[in-house]
Amino acid sequence: MLQTRLKTVIITLPALLALVTFAPPRVFSLIVIVLAFWALVEIGEMTQVSDGRWVLIALAGGIPVVTETLLAGRALPTGAFICFIVFVLMMMLIVQVSTGGADYATDRALLAVLGAAWVGLLFPYFALLRNGDNGIPLIVLMFSLAFASDTGAYFVGRWAGSIKLMPRVSPNKTVEGALGGLAAALLVGILLRTLLTPWLPVVWVGILSIAVGILAQAGDLANSAFKRMAGVKDSGWIFPGHGGLLDRVCSLLFPAALTYYCVH
Repeated sequence: MLQTRLKTVIITLPALLALVTFAPPRVFSLIVIVLAFWALVEIGEMTQVSDGRWVLIALAGGIPVVTETLLAGRALPTGAFICFIVFVLMMMLIVQVSTGGADYATDRALLAVLGAAWVGLLFPYFALLRNGDNGIPLIVLMFSLAFASDTGAYFVGRWAGSIKLMPRVSPNKTVEGALGGLAAALLVGILLRTLLTPWLPVVWVGILSIAVGILAQAGDLANSAFKRMAGVKDSGWIFPGHGGLLDRVCSLLFPAALTYYCVH
């Protein structure tokens, strides 16, 4: 497990940084759209939607992706409120699985629409953040904070974790790991501030680091809860042995939107 995690970071991080740094804005936006539509396909496959229900996924997820990412190039006027609603709904899903489990009938169409909205409304913020003012250092900072939170939570939880965080949602996550992830995000944020965002106050970066750390872990739990409601182990198969695209980016969706609105 440890070797698998390290291998994933070693392979994906340089490629991600190269893409973020060198891709022209239009190309980056198109790549975000392609990845978002792949994630929507994963939502459809996880929820086992019929042919007719793909229309719901397209309406809830596909239209926002294209409209915000490529056509408008900016967030919707009510974007912050919509993101908050999606966040609340995904947190409700976590609570539902945590308190009641997932061993009951689920409305597949409703679950598919929620997943499509989660992907379609939040994926554009990768492009909106990166293609905006000071976008490259800001998105690199956001990625670094989320990765630090995930990695710190994993290692601290592995070495010192004893109190289960939400065993019905994600059996391996612990309270100690969650706190270790937040500490790692804060440390990385303070260390990278001078290199990436020296114009931002230290206190502001510290608050952002903790917030991103919290939202990264919340996104990971949301993905776990969604998969349990759908009755699947992985979101897809695009990364053999590692799961699907959503398994890789779930911890980045909420932080991307938060970072965008913090700087705009």
